[in-house]
Amino acid sequence: MSQEIKLVDGEADSGNRYLNFSLGTEEYAIPLLSVKEVIAVPEITPIPHTPTHFLGIMNLRGQVISVIDLRQKLNIKPKSTHETAIIICDINSICLGVVVDAINAVASPTEAELSDKPEIHSTRNTDYITGVYRRDKQLVLLLNIAKTLNVEDQRAIGSATSRAA
Repeated sequence: MSQEIKLVDGEADSGNRYLNFSLGTEEYAIPLLSVKEVIAVPEITPIPHTPTHFLGIMNLRGQVISVIDLRQKLNIKPKSTHETAIIICDINSICLGVVVDAINAVASPTEAELSDKPEIHSTRNTDYITGVYRRDKQLVLLLNIAKTLNVEDQRAIGSATSRAA
């Protein structure tokens, strides 16, 4: 991918580094330790009878990887951009491709910038939000990608990967 990812200020250790990305008009971040790589969107083979946010499978250097659209999963209106990318995540020893609008930076927020998960009153599960940090004047939600997946998603990923094998 030709996009350069810059390191944002902060002197925290590698366990406290996050990959910042955009979904719609908001910024989110996931722990850098769960990211294997970032790639441009390749050809994706759709799988019938799967949730709408499950886009299908892709071939990455001979490995079959399931791909989800995190914007659709979280019901966020996508931003039409040429910067759309796929983050290849390592989730419980399974590789998963996650489509996002844009990759913004690698950030190392200080302890003072990090906050616990805010109190969220919702009828939907929000356990995938693990915290928040302040970046400039914007709040960035920290996500646990594995917790965004429900049982139906895990079943679709498992069956798609086993069909391709």
